Amino acid sequence: MAKTNEKELSLQESLVAIQSKLKAPKGQFNSFGKYNYRSAEDILEAVKPLLSEHNVVLNMSDRVELIGARYYIVSTAKVIKGEEEIASEGRAREDESKKGMDGAQVTGTSSSYARKYALNGLFCIDDTKDADTDEYAKQQQAPKQPAKPAQPAPQPYPELDMEKELLAESEANQAQSSAELTAIWNKYTLKTSPHYHPAFSKDGVFRKAVAVRGQQLKAEGK
Repeated sequence: MAKTNEKELSLQESLVAIQSKLKAPKGQFNSFGKYNYRSAEDILEAVKPLLSEHNVVLNMSDRVELIGARYYIVSTAKVIKGEEEIASEGRAREDESKKGMDGAQVTGTSSSYARKYALNGLFCIDDTKDADTDEYAKQQQAPKQPAKPAQPAPQPYPELDMEKELLAESEANQAQSSAELTAIWNKYTLKTSPHYHPAFSKDGVFRKAVAVRGQQLKAEGK
């Protein structure tokens, strides 16, 4: 029998509907990197009306987790409807110190990053351009340039920005098997990948996160 009203929909069905309707614009601007990005607050502002429409409750919580010698903020985004729950986690590493910030501000910044990634996972948000945005329309109206022969990527690569580094690190920390962890490593270190950057394969936070998570999965027999 077809469902006739929203209250009869399961949480999974309601979440699929919310994901398909959600448009979370990039409402923030990074003046240093000259790019727009969305924050956890942007996502929450966009999703709240849809949660109300589908009778779904969103709950968010943080906890601190020690991995190796570093502390991470682990944020959980959970949607609830009746007795059903669906959750997603996001992680962000706390810097030992950050210029101009006290300890509480450092933790707060890590929490914002972690919550954003938890919400991204829960509502299937990525960085592709929506077809109904002005930015997309302007790109479609721009005169097309003649195709040029493929050129090697310019060298050296620009500095890897923190948001991309934290996203890669978060993916590594959430890998559920050695095979998945290998795929994540290849995603960021193979030159043929669109996500490649030479900094990922160096002795930085992403490589350390892969090493730590690899040891954990090995110990768990995964």
